Amino acid sequence: MKKFWMKALAAAMCTMMAVSLAACGGSSSSSAGSDSAASGTEAAAEEGSNVIVIGGSGPLTGDAAVYGMAVYNAAKMAVEEVNAKGGVQFRLEFEDDVNDPEKAVNAYGILKDKGMQISLLTVTSTPAAAVSPSYQEDKTFALTPSASNPAVIYKDGVNQVDPYGNVFQMCFSDPGQGQGSAAYIAAHPELGTKVAIIYKNDDNYSTGIYDTFKAQAAQDNLEIVYEGAFAGTANDFSVQLKEAQENGADLVFLPIYYQPASLILNQAKAMNYAPTFFGVDGMDGILTLEGFDTSLAEGVYLLTPFNSNADDELTKAFVAKYEELYHETPNQFAADAYDCIYALAAACESAGITADMSNEEMCQKLVETFTTMKFTGLTGTDMTWNANGEVSKVPHAMIIQNGVYVGVED
Repeated sequence: MKKFWMKALAAAMCTMMAVSLAACGGSSSSSAGSDSAASGTEAAAEEGSNVIVIGGSGPLTGDAAVYGMAVYNAAKMAVEEVNAKGGVQFRLEFEDDVNDPEKAVNAYGILKDKGMQISLLTVTSTPAAAVSPSYQEDKTFALTPSASNPAVIYKDGVNQVDPYGNVFQMCFSDPGQGQGSAAYIAAHPELGTKVAIIYKNDDNYSTGIYDTFKAQAAQDNLEIVYEGAFAGTANDFSVQLKEAQENGADLVFLPIYYQPASLILNQAKAMNYAPTFFGVDGMDGILTLEGFDTSLAEGVYLLTPFNSNADDELTKAFVAKYEELYHETPNQFAADAYDCIYALAAACESAGITADMSNEEMCQKLVETFTTMKFTGLTGTDMTWNANGEVSKVPHAMIIQNGVYVGVED
């Protein structure tokens, strides 16, 4: 079964990336590290003109703050480690955009005023799509840790044509998540054979995954018995759950963030509806949601490129330090942000980038480097990027057991 799953996922990913992966042959190899530094950011700031300014924005307050804080904390930690190594030096400037496109545009202007030379773009997709055109216009290189919708890197996100060319993703893309999830479910009929989908139809992230899940499900003859949409800050999902139950759905696919997912799990429990719930990377964070009964998430599946319980040395060191600094277990968004900083550092070192270069010159060198390098970090081994800015890496299936994410190996 494992071979079938891997082949199915590989086929799905290749469908999305076949044309451009040929350009990612890779001539250099880099990896993340975990050297400690108590005051690396401050030390770099004192160097003045020798410091490259990295900007970014994300929700540090509001409903999606768990994602923004994870990115900010991990990026800050990685910057301190990179600076302590004594090579390329970074200063991180980060603004709160509250997961709002208009605020993200305002944050972009503030970051420009603060001297931003390279960017982490934004944490979430809809704000990122709003500011990506500005990054192309100003010729500033951006590598988002977690804004996964195609509209972030393509001018026409629906058809995935006409890429910006200087906006790249570290995260597993929405099309890949939809295709990969459908392929995995089809390959594991023991999880459920009649599928319901509950998605957010006013959110680029959710609709992007939903669309490609449906397309892949049709190819794999996966039976979808119900589709239910919601918008805004909905908090009553009884109608969708009742329809799913009455249509015999024994698996409910949730291409949504953890906040509405937590309500769905709670309301399903109240109505004695116990299908298999299958989420995506936006589900990461549900176990640390304040006031949420984690037993409700027992048995939930999701695809993610990062497992905080993995036993490799890089992950163990990252998790231990993050927990020491921030008193919580890092999620996938933190891991992607950490990888972003180390990938940028490796690319800057390889390309000979210095702080006195113009944004345009840095951008050109970084695009050339990212499309030829390989990078190994917390969220993937030998990752590559194509000319459109898409990353190539394989996600892993996880199941929540006893309040933690556990890798599924079968």
